[in-house]
Amino acid sequence: MTSKLRLDLPLLLPDIPHEADACVARLQEELQNRPGIELVHLHPSANHKAAQLCIHYDPDNLPLARIRELVLAAGAAITERFGHKLWHMDGIQHERRARTIALHLQTLTGVLEAEANATGQVQVEFDRARITEEQILASLAELGVTPSAAAAPKNHRHGHDHEHSHDHEHEHEHEHEHKHQHGADSQHSHDHGGLLGPNSELFFALICGGLLAAGFAIEKLVASAPFWVPLGAYWIAYFFGGFYTLREAIDNLRLKRFEIDTLMLVAAAGAAALGAWAEGALLLFLFSLGHALEHYAMGRAKRAIEALAQLAPKTAHVRRGEQAVELPVAALQLGDVVLVRPNERLPADGFVISGNSSVNQAPVTGESIPVDKHPVADIALARARADSLDAASRVFAGTINGAAALEVEVTRLSSDSALARVVRMVNEAETRKSPTQRFTDQFERIFVPAVLLLAVALLFAWAVIDEPFRDSFYRAMAVLVAASPCALAIATPSAVLSGIARAARSGVLVKGGAPLEELGSLTAMAFDKTGTLTEGRPRITEVITVAGTSEEELLKVAVAVESLSDHPLAAAIARDGRARLGDAVPIATASGLQNLIGRGVSAQLGNDRVWIGKAELFGSNGIAPLGETASRAIDQLRDSGRTSMAIRLGERDLGAIGLMDTPRAGARDALQQLRALGIKRMIMISGDHRNVANAVAKDVGLDEAWGDLMPEDKVEAIRTLRSQGKVAMVGDGVNDAPAMANATVGIAMGAAGSDVALETADVALMADDLRQLPFALDLSRRTRTIIRQNVFVSLGVVALLVPATIFGLGIGPAVALHEGSTLLVVFNALRLLAYRQQPLNRPDS
Repeated sequence: MTSKLRLDLPLLLPDIPHEADACVARLQEELQNRPGIELVHLHPSANHKAAQLCIHYDPDNLPLARIRELVLAAGAAITERFGHKLWHMDGIQHERRARTIALHLQTLTGVLEAEANATGQVQVEFDRARITEEQILASLAELGVTPSAAAAPKNHRHGHDHEHSHDHEHEHEHEHEHKHQHGADSQHSHDHGGLLGPNSELFFALICGGLLAAGFAIEKLVASAPFWVPLGAYWIAYFFGGFYTLREAIDNLRLKRFEIDTLMLVAAAGAAALGAWAEGALLLFLFSLGHALEHYAMGRAKRAIEALAQLAPKTAHVRRGEQAVELPVAALQLGDVVLVRPNERLPADGFVISGNSSVNQAPVTGESIPVDKHPVADIALARARADSLDAASRVFAGTINGAAALEVEVTRLSSDSALARVVRMVNEAETRKSPTQRFTDQFERIFVPAVLLLAVALLFAWAVIDEPFRDSFYRAMAVLVAASPCALAIATPSAVLSGIARAARSGVLVKGGAPLEELGSLTAMAFDKTGTLTEGRPRITEVITVAGTSEEELLKVAVAVESLSDHPLAAAIARDGRARLGDAVPIATASGLQNLIGRGVSAQLGNDRVWIGKAELFGSNGIAPLGETASRAIDQLRDSGRTSMAIRLGERDLGAIGLMDTPRAGARDALQQLRALGIKRMIMISGDHRNVANAVAKDVGLDEAWGDLMPEDKVEAIRTLRSQGKVAMVGDGVNDAPAMANATVGIAMGAAGSDVALETADVALMADDLRQLPFALDLSRRTRTIIRQNVFVSLGVVALLVPATIFGLGIGPAVALHEGSTLLVVFNALRLLAYRQQPLNRPDS
């Protein structure tokens, strides 16, 4: 099935709100050829209306919420017309109920997509012109599904590169303010937090079991008791055991769907028709008890996420003049200075302005070793470039301070901290189905009606074999029970939820079931060089000038221009160049920086234009080629494995600068572990010269390195690799976004400090540490194994019970084995929550 979505494109680039802007081409490039997107094209502006981007996509492979993230990360606005809501709801007891809720929402006019899961997450994409948020909540209230009373952040908003507001509210609605308008109170007794509290279904099941036991005991042990006494106990047991099942069946029948609950009710009604009230009550008791225990078990996965949300403290000590005032964290404002005492949790994201300490960042990034923190060198510069701060000065909410006090300036509101974003994205990820889950859903749509047809056929067995109709009827009901694929319905969601929750605890954010499964099936990985396989902190190693130019003149020009850019190479030139010149040497002010993506930069310095970049920048697009002396300098630097930058002022070549980045200490170890896990091919793709790429690849232990690649060349390289098998692209999520979008799985490193990395990646490593990658891959492999085990068990039990019931196995044993298999697959999946990463052989330990 293909869906279409049109997005208004006032672009977020200031003063360039036009479809001809390069941002549109970049957006199309990032979306086109991504798995799940079939076509991306523009509807040009007309009649003074904004241009629109039309996306044809498969919602089964790429949900609208994921497209939203990619569009926002690329710098385009999603029109206010499209709403996106994520709610925590009560009244969703199990996976089958969640599926009913999602299907119900999808039938509402104006709802584009809807997903729900057994932990109570409901995610809705809707058209505000056709339906309102209140109408959706009212419709859910009619089914007994109401906002949870648990507290959570509200009105979450975050901006992107171009600083334009958009509707990207991930609201965790937890008040009951909607209920009084929609009659939710009258329905509240029907939800999972009804008359007997949050465990209503469990209590109903136990009451059913008690009545069943009482009726059976009276029937067998009290011969003088009137027949209607045990019968009355069975009738009341039917009510309590079938209450939730009947509601579910009615909701499904309204949607013209036959689900497992319907099969169970038919079987229970059939048992009653035969006078086998005890067996029917036993069926409903075990079925409702299985549901209740399943809900309880799935709550463990939910609590793993809730535990993340509770990591941030509730209050913070804020400096007000000379005094420290205790305030709620939600009241913190940007620019506030918070005082963090020794061994306290940090209340907000920000940067250190005073104090030196070690901070345990494991709650957010998964790093096992505390990270040393020191104050920023320039507070004004840190405020201007908060997203590109050095990791040694940046801190995150929920992390734990060490033995010394810190003063931290707040750069993000509590609802927008890295921790809050992780919790929100994990909650969203839980609603996104994996390929196996989509397959099992489709299988059930065919299998359940087929079971009903089989049961109808077995009703007429008496016409073929010599037996009374009663026996044929009983056999048909037993087959209904045996063939109900309850375990299959929960087999994949339980494993996916547990896997995502376990990954989040270790600082790995997985955007749903699809990337979780795909990660474990990869055969190749491509790595960006700078910041991924290297530290991302290059340093100047050589400065070569042409005749008539001094090193001081070259460095003054280079520092003036590169100070305007936040690229790692530019930062290195500005920092090291300033150090070589000394503080006494004045630096002129450049202006009008132009980023020539993948090639270099250009800016105005006085009356002259300055170009700084790779040798390939010169001699193209109207820029004169390098002179012979400058070309020789570039060749000399490249032959020695240096990253090289040529500098030109006006029409005069000044020379070249050589830089070298340090390979990451843990890169070689991580790559060795990836090989041990079965990744057969690992390639470094880089915009650097092939000699530089080969030198770095040799240092980290890679056999293949592709250099001299422009951003569009990286995309083509990924497409080539993807045509040969499943491939991941590992980068920083910013410059590598197009390549990551075209990979089977895009993996971003250091995502805790990057909005774009969090939005772009399918898998985000919160720490800037490649050694998290083997853990993520191994967890994915373990998850895939458990999913296969669960599917095998669930289908195997059905395959065993169906012939067994045809040949005489009763309803009681059938339902016991049936519900036992459901609980078995759930608890098998929950083993993932206890998954332990294999110890790494760290070269620096």
